[in-house]
Amino acid sequence: MPRLSLYRPEKGNDYKFIDRQASEMFQVGGTDVYVHKYMGPSLVANGTADQPTIDSYNVKNIQDLLFLENRDRKYDPSIYRIRGVYNVQDLDFNLSQFGLFLDNDTLYMTIHINDFVNTVGRKPISGDVLEIPHLKDEFALNDLDVSLPRYYVISDVGRAAEGFSPTWYPHLYRLKLTKISDSQQYKEIFDQKIVDPVTGEETNNTLRELLSTQQKVLDINDQLIAQAEADAPKSGYETRHLYTLAVDASGHAALESVDDTSFPPDSSSTNIDASRVLKRPKRSGYQGYLVGDGVPENGVDFGHGIQFPNNPYDGDFFLRTDFLPNRLFRYDGARWVRREDDVRMTMTNTDTRSTLKGTFINNSNKVGVGFIASDVYRVEEFKVTASIATVGTDLVLTVSYMPPGKIIKTGYVFNLPKIPTDANVYNSVEIESILSGSGGIGTYKLVSTTGITTVSNRQITLIGFKQHLLTQTYVAGMFANVNFGDSLVPSVTASSGTGGKVLLTFSEAAPTDYEIEWQLYSGSTNERVAISKALKPKADL
Repeated sequence: MPRLSLYRPEKGNDYKFIDRQASEMFQVGGTDVYVHKYMGPSLVANGTADQPTIDSYNVKNIQDLLFLENRDRKYDPSIYRIRGVYNVQDLDFNLSQFGLFLDNDTLYMTIHINDFVNTVGRKPISGDVLEIPHLKDEFALNDLDVSLPRYYVISDVGRAAEGFSPTWYPHLYRLKLTKISDSQQYKEIFDQKIVDPVTGEETNNTLRELLSTQQKVLDINDQLIAQAEADAPKSGYETRHLYTLAVDASGHAALESVDDTSFPPDSSSTNIDASRVLKRPKRSGYQGYLVGDGVPENGVDFGHGIQFPNNPYDGDFFLRTDFLPNRLFRYDGARWVRREDDVRMTMTNTDTRSTLKGTFINNSNKVGVGFIASDVYRVEEFKVTASIATVGTDLVLTVSYMPPGKIIKTGYVFNLPKIPTDANVYNSVEIESILSGSGGIGTYKLVSTTGITTVSNRQITLIGFKQHLLTQTYVAGMFANVNFGDSLVPSVTASSGTGGKVLLTFSEAAPTDYEIEWQLYSGSTNERVAISKALKPKADL
């Protein structure tokens, strides 16, 4: 007679019988649970080494290899219904550790393994979002005609101890659930449209407007920042209201007046304040952590700029604004001596902080990748004879004379000098397109400018341009940099121009007699700055 054993290497009839009974238990005593199936991180077209290209949805993909995060998540638009069981909790404090903690935001739910897999198509994983309909709040403190649903995200999955049958095979999963918040990971959940319960149609409102406290939290944060800036406008210590006494070699107050015989009796001493009695101190009387504010002691007058004045007097102060942070100097009669740096900065982390670390953290600049071509040329200023008139709905420039060898391009900006009889004529007008001709004698459509009047033949001056057509064919995603001399143009847009060629549009007119240098790239990426450079400035210590 064979030995009796409840365990079998294969899942036989005993396993199937027990599994059906367990499933029926959930059907009879469980609650509905709506599953928002996590499909993987969002697609990425042009990836990098740490954020690779993702061309298909897969739960095994990792969006950010550096931080091991999937911040942009894609969820299945279909919603699956299963059954689950969990213990309802009271609002009790957790006294098993120091402090008072509420654990009611965490649920432990048990589900049937095969029912979940057969319904959803795979096992539950971290990232799946569950909606528990019986926990809807039907009495929200808002003027709303809808109930507020309750969403949880699966943070951990394991086999439930009570789910093992006498055959030693598991039948149940135990899920650890935590409430979701209005964060980047669950953007697709909160962007769902609310369905009108009467008409069954989608409304213009989203779940974010019902469930999210993000805007209220931001408003509270803004108020706290405003109060913090009022209480402590800058880092370090405020010393402007403290007086610094200048002393001589013997330790007594150093006096100074205009009747001192050491002063030259000529105009070189006219910058001396006749009301001044004490000499200006040679150093601050207060030392400490972050006390430099770029202002001289005792509130004396000082100049500022990017170069020192020509005729300084002993004791003069000057703030060099071309230093980062700004640097205050004191003239000792022979040379400018560094006094202090303006290291006191606002502690609010905004783009207005004038430090290298601030621009490193809040850097939104782009740089080109996939170099295609570059060129350098010069914009020349020249005069043409032309008339302006309205033709239909267009404002048209008709050129009757062009200097030999010159050419007009789309985007050129020209100056039209005003005369007393043409009070409404604008000074600067931009050429939008070429209607006839080949950049010489012909007609040109102007960018619409209200208030301009008809102008007969007159000389106008072409001073530069805002657009430049390249010979390369435009492809979506192209990126360009343009320099006017040593200055980088704040904003350049690459788009499709005439004949599908790349059209560069500048945020400002290119000046004449400057070298214009452009670089064209197939794409762009976020600018990266060395941390050693970002951590260098003393102003952010």
